Amino acid sequence: MIAPIRIPRPALALVRAGTGEGEGGPPAAPPDAREAIVVRFGELFLKGGNRGKFLDAVRLRTRRAVADLGAAVRPVHGRLIVEGVGHAPEALARLRGVFGVSSVSPAWLLGAEVADWERLAVERAKLARARGARSFAIATERPDKAFPLRSIEISSRLGAAVVAAAGLDVNLGRPDWTFHVEVGREAVFAWEGALAGAGGLPTGTGGRALLLLSGGIDSPVAGHLAQKRGVVLAAVYFDAFPYTGPGAREKAVDLARVLAGPQDALDLYVVPFAPVQERLRDGAPADYLVLLYRRMMVRVAEKLAARTGAVALVTGESLGQVASQTIENLACIEAAATMPILRPLISFDKSETIALARRLGTYEISIRPHADCCSLFVAKHPVTRGRAATLGRLERAVDWTAVVDQAVAATETVRVGEGET
Repeated sequence: MIAPIRIPRPALALVRAGTGEGEGGPPAAPPDAREAIVVRFGELFLKGGNRGKFLDAVRLRTRRAVADLGAAVRPVHGRLIVEGVGHAPEALARLRGVFGVSSVSPAWLLGAEVADWERLAVERAKLARARGARSFAIATERPDKAFPLRSIEISSRLGAAVVAAAGLDVNLGRPDWTFHVEVGREAVFAWEGALAGAGGLPTGTGGRALLLLSGGIDSPVAGHLAQKRGVVLAAVYFDAFPYTGPGAREKAVDLARVLAGPQDALDLYVVPFAPVQERLRDGAPADYLVLLYRRMMVRVAEKLAARTGAVALVTGESLGQVASQTIENLACIEAAATMPILRPLISFDKSETIALARRLGTYEISIRPHADCCSLFVAKHPVTRGRAATLGRLERAVDWTAVVDQAVAATETVRVGEGET
């Protein structure tokens, strides 16, 4: 379970037993409250004049995430309210996975009568006490400044009712349980805890990129992080069949299917790369092969990127992780590119990448025992400090242009995700 996160500090009121209305406790009748889910945004509010575009995008993705559950989504004072699904775990899980969402809360929609708010607060306080809580706080936010009671007054009234009826002690610093109320013009709602959302920017607001997807751990995590910044992905997999079996390709398709989720569907380009590797193997030293492979992959990927409208490539490279990823070798690879190469994992330790892969659900797929193309024909000790001039000279000695063009022409497109057949 993900621990609750803190929301910007609202007004907190210190209350004492026997003060304010509701002395002796409110009626035991259940309050007139409807279950709903509150969805909050994060850095979207920093987008200035473009904020509307970002908010529209996250609203669209939120609606799509729960549409098949019969949910209705509406905006209220800088939030989204999701109705029709109660506090269903499936709905909460889906909403937490929407990029651009900072947190979600199971909530209760309330009417305008403060007495109803008191009844709900007491009901929830008694449940919290039964679960072990001994202290509490009431936190009120009042976006509707026309409401006749101030935040501190609302907190005092609800807090007095809780003290009188549930016997909890007030603790404004580290309460065991906090009851939150938000009073807006469009809606009044209450909530207790907040669950962290995916964060980032909504899908479609960050442009398009092409992910170089291997069957390993790193590249799908890099793709996920690009998506978190609003990028819509296509992916390319370099298939070394017959040197690798069908299981290697199946891994790539399954990984692409995970990445398709946040954007509904994803095109995976499967490139028959073995002929390119054979040409390089027969004409270049083994200790340079990995770098030569990577440069050819970049060239192929750029040709495919033109089909998708992608303006950048994404890779899973991490500085110093393996021999091909020293800063000198990364520079050699990038020298073959004409478009930006994004490396979201550039500073990640392997343990950090693995932890994120487990959360994403790609780790168990990635560790299936099937090799990828970069492990073929390579030297035991590949060069770690390559030079672009040396690689250029080696490439000029190999007639690679035709075989690369043939690989692009023979590329298969596999669509995964929504509408998949």
